[in-house]
Formats: sequence, C-alpha cells, structure tokens
Amino acid sequence: MNDKAFVNVVLVTGGSSGIGEAICKRLAAEGHRVYGTGRTVDAQPLGYRLVEMDITDPDSVQRGVEEVLAETGRIDVVVNNAGLGIQGPAEDITPELALKVLDTNMIGAHRVCRAVLPGMRQRKQGLIVHITSLAANYGLPFRGFYSASKAALERYAEAQRMELAPFGVNVVTLQPGEYRTGIATSRARPTSIGAHYSKAYERVMEVLNGSLHYSRDPDEVAVKVSRLINQAAPYGVHYSAHGVQRLSVLLKKILPSRLFEQLMMRHYR
Repeated sequence: MNDKAFVNVVLVTGGSSGIGEAICKRLAAEGHRVYGTGRTVDAQPLGYRLVEMDITDPDSVQRGVEEVLAETGRIDVVVNNAGLGIQGPAEDITPELALKVLDTNMIGAHRVCRAVLPGMRQRKQGLIVHITSLAANYGLPFRGFYSASKAALERYAEAQRMELAPFGVNVVTLQPGEYRTGIATSRARPTSIGAHYSKAYERVMEVLNGSLHYSRDPDEVAVKVSRLINQAAPYGVHYSAHGVQRLSVLLKKILPSRLFEQLMMRHYR
C-alpha cells in the first residue's frame, strides 16, 4: 500500500458528514477509489460515491459491501468511522440506550469487518483503521458510555490485529480528539436528567460544547488516515490525531489516578 501509483479501494463508514466526509474527500483527491456509507443517500458527492449502509443492520452491511465488491472486485482498506455519541449521567441512561451506543460504536464495526475480511484474507492483503477516540483512554464525566464503547473497540482491535497478522491484514486504531463536526447535536441522551446531577451536567456540557465550537479541522484526521494507508505496514497499533489533547493521555499514564481525576474534574468545572 506504499506505492502511491496504486489506487486502493477504500470503504469509509459514516462518510456523509464530519470526519468521515473529510476522509472520503482527501482520499478521493489522492487518487483512491472511495466509497463512503450513510444510512440514507440523497445525493452523490463529487469525487467519491456514497452507498447506503446502516451498520446496526447486518443485512444492510452485507448489501453495502456486496455493492462495492460488485463494482470493484475488492476492498483494500476499511475505515470504521461511523459512530454515535452519548451524553448524560450514567445512572440516568437506560440499558436499552447504552446498548444502542455499544451496538453502533463497537458491534457495528465488527459487522463491517465480518463482511470484508473473507476477501482480504483470500488476497492476503488489507488494512482496517478503526476510528476510536481519545476518550477511550479515560472515563469522561457524563460521557461514560461513550468512553466505554470506544475503549471496547480499542481492545477488539488489539485482539483482531494479532489474529489477522498471519493473513497479511493489518489493523490499527486512530484516536481523534474534538473536531469541528455535528456530533454535539446528534448525541444520544436520556429523556430526563436527575435533579441531583443537573447543575454539574450543565456545567460539563457548557465546557464540552464550547470546546467543540473552537475545535479543529477534521481534515487533520483525514491526513493521518492517508499516511497510514501510504505506509508499507503501520508499525504501531494505536495512533492519535490531535497533538495538544495527546497530553492528557500521557498525564493519565504518569500521574497518580486520584490526581488525574482531580485535574479532569477541574477542567470540567
């Protein structure tokens, strides 16, 4: 995959907006044949094609993958980007809502992998990039289930990487921080917030939504994905895409847990 004259067939889930759209645009501009996915497809963008796929529906995933394979005969790279945010006190989130987030963020990626891996194993070539989050490294207040779902995808990727190595299929994770996307308006949330949590919850959401307002260009993530594709074989397992926010991951590793927790609570007021 390091031969830049070679055009890869790339499937990007959640390619109709946000980080997924940025990835699709950049990779298409670099000469890759790119297919993005969306739950509904109303119009086709310039430079790449959108296929209909709901990653929570196994039949929809299989149909989408088969549509790409019918046109190209192969899928070289999968970017598992589609996901669902969630906010709210853990106590107020019903098990049904929690399962919806886990089903999207972790099992959805697994469904896509199951659909594409037979072909990759047969060709003894492939790259899977799981877009996780810096939130996978620690529990975030009032976003605990989001952190948990992304951490689950990280552990899944580690096991998957070892299992697929004998077949020439590489697996990596990429952890974005906060970027300029529409996630703030699309997060799942409980129908009501307990009065005992409401003040703290409102303060945290004010900080969170403020940081999103000033967040960075999602093309930074697309640049990182492009570099991973153009490497002969990514050496590491986990990569991140936001220099400043990577500091929090380092602090989590070196500080006493209580001190790190206090810093986190101070940040979110």
